[in-house]
Amino acid sequence: MKTEAHNLLQKLHRRTEKCSVGCPILDRCLNGGIPCKSVTELVAESGSGKTQICLQLVLSAQLPPSHGGLSSSSLYIHTEFPFPIRRLKQLSRIFISSHSELLGSSDPCDRVFLRGVHSADEFVDAMPEIEFFLTYWKARLLPVRVIVVDSIAALFRSDFENSSLDLRKRSSLFFKISGGLKSLAERFGLAVLVTNQVVDFIGEDEGLNNGMRIGNFSELYSSGRRVCPALGLSWANCVNSRFFLSMDDEYEEGGGRVTKMRRLSVVFAPHLPQCSSRFVITTEGVFGVEMHKGNV
Repeated sequence: MKTEAHNLLQKLHRRTEKCSVGCPILDRCLNGGIPCKSVTELVAESGSGKTQICLQLVLSAQLPPSHGGLSSSSLYIHTEFPFPIRRLKQLSRIFISSHSELLGSSDPCDRVFLRGVHSADEFVDAMPEIEFFLTYWKARLLPVRVIVVDSIAALFRSDFENSSLDLRKRSSLFFKISGGLKSLAERFGLAVLVTNQVVDFIGEDEGLNNGMRIGNFSELYSSGRRVCPALGLSWANCVNSRFFLSMDDEYEEGGGRVTKMRRLSVVFAPHLPQCSSRFVITTEGVFGVEMHKGNV
């Protein structure tokens, strides 16, 4: 009975639409990419590649499903300023050269809509506007099927203290934002990707957060430091899947050039086992690294 139930669950997950992150190796680790109808979170320290993956995702979304995309436009909600428009244009030029036969003469940047948000309250107030925008663009040739929020932690950086009143207000805003995003994801078939930051881990609870272990990993390390996702347990319960990006090793390429190695790991996801994949970031984009047998 358990085997039959497991097989049915696997079939349902395989049917779920996903959007490629623009790298076959990382897509393989993610079983096709970022799933639709749910909220996925990327957790990492600054400089690990969160925004790079987000930018690559909104470009890949424009590809047809046969090439890993959703034939869609994207809405990029940025809370860190300024938005990296030069990097998006750089990746867009590379994207055009790689997929010119699929894109025609249109500029991929024209299919990425930007919305700046400065606070959690402003984000909540913007939800009806975002819903109207999604409804309006649904009738277009490339409807919006991807939403990126980069980053959620920045919305809560300075407006809240550790008083019980502020903590209750913060938790309430967590659920309003996540509830709104999940509702939109379900109604419009969206792939929603949210980035989050990390804080240094302080404590002796061996990976337990308020007595509860969240996900496959009891310990998260990046750049030699033990870290944990920002915003705590309340926010962890607001997302469907959590992936962790870490910076660990140096990677020597041809000519003696050394590039920082990153790793994408699944912390929790209803459709994925525990797995990870290494990747590097170059001027051309995010690329997974195939590791030979014997390498970790």
